[in-house]
This record gives sequence, C-alpha cells and structure tokens, in this order.
Amino acid sequence: MKKNMNKKMPFIEQPTGEADEEKSKSQVKREMHALQELGEELVNLPKEQFASIELPEALYDAIAEARHIHQHGALKRQLQYIGKRMRSENAEEIREQLDTLTGQSKQAVATLHHIERWRDRLLEDGDTALAELVAEFANADRQYLRQLVRNAKKEALGNKPPKSARALFKHLRELM
Repeated sequence: MKKNMNKKMPFIEQPTGEADEEKSKSQVKREMHALQELGEELVNLPKEQFASIELPEALYDAIAEARHIHQHGALKRQLQYIGKRMRSENAEEIREQLDTLTGQSKQAVATLHHIERWRDRLLEDGDTALAELVAEFANADRQYLRQLVRNAKKEALGNKPPKSARALFKHLRELM
C-alpha cells in the first residue's frame, strides 16, 4: 500500500519561552561590535589609566598585547579576540570602570555642570553669589575669588581668551 506523501503535517507550536529569548543574528553582531569598541577604548587608554582598571588576567594580557601591535590587520584580529574574551566577562562592570576613569560617568558630568553653574552665577550676580558660595563653602578664599571674577569680566568685555574664567572654574572644582 502506498502512503499519501502529499498529506500535510499538522502544525506543531514551538515553546514560546525559549524562542522569544533568542537573539537575532544582527543583534548578536551589534553586541560583538560594541564589545570590540569597548576593547578598542581600553587599548587606547594611557598606561596609567589602563593599569588602574581591574580586569581578568587573560583579558588584561590580550589588551596589553594589542597595545604593542601596529599592523592594521593584526590589530583588527586582536581586537576581535578581545571582544571574544569580553563576551565571557561582565562588560557592564568594565564599562563603568572605564567611564569613571575617563570622567564620563553621570556623577562626574553632574559635578562639572554644578561647577559651571556656580561660575556663571559668580560672573552674572557678583557679590551676592560670592556671599552664597562663601556661606556654603567655609574654606573659600573670598578675595581670590573676587579677583578671578573681576578679571574674567574684564576679559569678556575685551574679547580676550577666557583665562581667568578657566582659572575660576579650576578653583571652584578644587573647592568642591
């Protein structure tokens, strides 16, 4: 007896839990490229900053080796290898360390904005803002701050480079 091969098979549903969690090939590639870019940032760090980041030994060695490679093709292969090593590590933790180190963390940016607002207030409001600053920070040198504000205003009026405004920002950063 001949079997009917044209009969259609009944549709079998896939378990939904596992199928939904699978990533597309494009998503996997995007994640791999992001890890390679993170590895490239680590390779391009200055020696002192690179030494201060806590990394697993194998990943540290791979990055240290990449720092000595100058041929484009070899460097590209090494960066791919670093990306592969990073897939087994906690990339978010490494990213946080790198951001903190390079000053791009949210807290560092917020602090810089706070300092900029104080500088702008000092330049616009003058003595009233200075009195508030001295009240908030008891160790602030009122005379030196007043001198920096006065010089910054003069430079702004004369269309000169903002040397005193930068010095004021630097002094405020040290103060806070």
